Amino acid sequence: MNASPAYVCCQVLSSTHLEQIRSWWGQLAIQVTGPRISLSERDIPPQTGEIYQLLLSTDLQALLLASPQAHNFDYEVRISFEANTIKSFLQGLAVKSLHHPKIQQGYQILNLPPSINVSSFQNKILVKILSITSSPSAEGGCPRIFSVCQPVEAALSQQIEQERLLNQVITQMRQSLELPVILETVVREAREFLQVDRLLIYQFFPGISEGKGKITSESRVSDQINSVLNLTPEDDCFSYIPQYKEKYRQGLILAVDDVDVNYSSSFCLSEFLRQHQVRSKLIAPIVVQEELWGLLIAHQCGEKRQWLPQEKKFLGQIGEHLAIAIYQAQLYSQVQEQKDIFERRVIERTQELQDTLMAAEAANLCKSEFLNNMSHELLTPLTCIIGLSSTLQKCSATSNFLPPDKQKHYLKVIQDNGNKLLELINDLLNFSQISAGKAVLDIKQFSLKYLCNHVLEIIKTEAEIKEINLILEMKITEKEHYFYADYDRVQQILLYLLKNALKFTPEQGAVTLRLWKEGSQVIFQVEDTGIGIPAQKIPLLFEKFTQLDGSRKRRYGGMGLGLALTKQLVELHRGTIEVESCLDKGSIFTVRLPQQKPPKSQPQPSDHNPHFNQHHPTIVLIESDEEIANLICELLMVAHYQVIWLIDSVSAIKKIEIVQPSIIIVDRKMPDIYHLCHLLKKSRQTQASKVLILNDTPEISVNFLGRHGIDDYLLKPIQPSLLLEKIRYLTAL
Repeated sequence: MNASPAYVCCQVLSSTHLEQIRSWWGQLAIQVTGPRISLSERDIPPQTGEIYQLLLSTDLQALLLASPQAHNFDYEVRISFEANTIKSFLQGLAVKSLHHPKIQQGYQILNLPPSINVSSFQNKILVKILSITSSPSAEGGCPRIFSVCQPVEAALSQQIEQERLLNQVITQMRQSLELPVILETVVREAREFLQVDRLLIYQFFPGISEGKGKITSESRVSDQINSVLNLTPEDDCFSYIPQYKEKYRQGLILAVDDVDVNYSSSFCLSEFLRQHQVRSKLIAPIVVQEELWGLLIAHQCGEKRQWLPQEKKFLGQIGEHLAIAIYQAQLYSQVQEQKDIFERRVIERTQELQDTLMAAEAANLCKSEFLNNMSHELLTPLTCIIGLSSTLQKCSATSNFLPPDKQKHYLKVIQDNGNKLLELINDLLNFSQISAGKAVLDIKQFSLKYLCNHVLEIIKTEAEIKEINLILEMKITEKEHYFYADYDRVQQILLYLLKNALKFTPEQGAVTLRLWKEGSQVIFQVEDTGIGIPAQKIPLLFEKFTQLDGSRKRRYGGMGLGLALTKQLVELHRGTIEVESCLDKGSIFTVRLPQQKPPKSQPQPSDHNPHFNQHHPTIVLIESDEEIANLICELLMVAHYQVIWLIDSVSAIKKIEIVQPSIIIVDRKMPDIYHLCHLLKKSRQTQASKVLILNDTPEISVNFLGRHGIDDYLLKPIQPSLLLEKIRYLTAL
């Protein structure tokens, strides 16, 4: 039997195979897009009595005819994609059913231009038919195929095997998101299909444009083939890569049948390939997200090889799917990394929240204990004061006079408890002020010798009552006696430490105050022979509201602020405080204070100017440049004006409202200057104050000044006479 040229394939198939093909044909009809019709002998019986399947669309025009064989149950199956053949068959159907709607629709589709998917669908049909007929029939025999299809079958058979392996490789790639596993799978399966001696992956180093990289994966047919795994070739050997890199990125597949001929001009590369037994090679790119990630390279080592088109296509397809798998693996790796980071952050954040919660609970407990302690510490002296003063008052009212000694004793107790109350209240105020950042050091020069003798004199009576020996050890020369710091704050530090030492030192004990200097630092050390501090409680010493003995029956009084306040006062001087202690033997507190800068004669930036009074007009200067500020302050102070210098314009408004100056001088370069001027004019306390701005250029109008609440301006560089004239003028307004 001869097949017509209009039919691409003519085979004799069993009824079972025919039914399989017809069933799949119906599924194919669903896949095509656009207008389509599907006809069979069930819709319009043909004149010839044949079985047929007709599918018409812009994606595919295909006709399947099956003629029953007379001597058995087989069918002669023919397939055509030729438009005239299909049109003639449709006309034959129209003889009996001219007005059938599918006939008219079929003619319309035949006149439409075909889509770009036509060849793809035609290949699908041929591949599917061959895959069905390549297996034994249901009757147990083998398919009977006419020789007219043998050339097509050979090509299709190879295509089926290639697609089978490609699907197998893709499936295996999808089974893992671990990049090393994916690469190992690809090189092994691709090498086996291509039947090459070596297949490898050359991965480019990221961020390097010269084409440098190394071989990261390899599969060899046997150990007789040299391994090139992890090899990084010399730059000279791969000097051609930058020239090809863009071509590879665009999808170039390079087939080299004879490396000796192709690379004869490159001795280094030719020697490299000879050394590793390479006779022919095939290269396909791996392009991940439009970036050349690497190369898939097949080596034929035993003999030269002429690469077939389907082999090039196969390696190219493997490279494309491998690129997708690599990208997915990279995304997975990034997700895992982000997941790990997130989990670590969750753990860290959870721990932070737990620590914060514990700290908050501890702080609440400390505050509760502090309030209890404070109540006790305040109520005790108040009880004495109220009780004894009431006794004195009653005795005076009833003319029942107490003996003078008794009255004197009562008054002394009242005074002592009043002083104790005053001391407690001062501690609270000092602590509150320092914690709020409002404390300012009053730096002055004083004698360290006088300071030490003075603080010991203050606690002398208390030490004598407890029979505690006070010792002073000073290791400084006469020239080193003088020191710049805040005298009152340093005295507070020493008194807190000495009183703390007296409190926890038993009778007949000793408290020692030591003093020496190291460079510009002065070191105070207070040592006692008291009860000592447990090692685990030393970190709690300087915590506010904390007492190491928090029990109801504690032996030692206090609110738990002393050492916390001491530490804050030390740090206010940019100093440090350390403690060493041995249980039941005593403690040593060491304070290191650096020498403070001597105060300048001109006013310093401060919330409060000690020379401020109401006898002369007050001027506030807001200036960040120290030289300009010094000049203005000197000029105005000589002219008997009171000057307060502020550096920060942002926080100036509240301070100015307190001082209520006559004039406010502000540099135009200060941040938010116009907003500040508006606020000053709106404020009831400062709306009467005159505003004078310092400007670099004369281009400024009166209207501009008025809109921003500015009364006048002064050009820089400042002329003393003009400054004083402006001030006198504004003062007189």
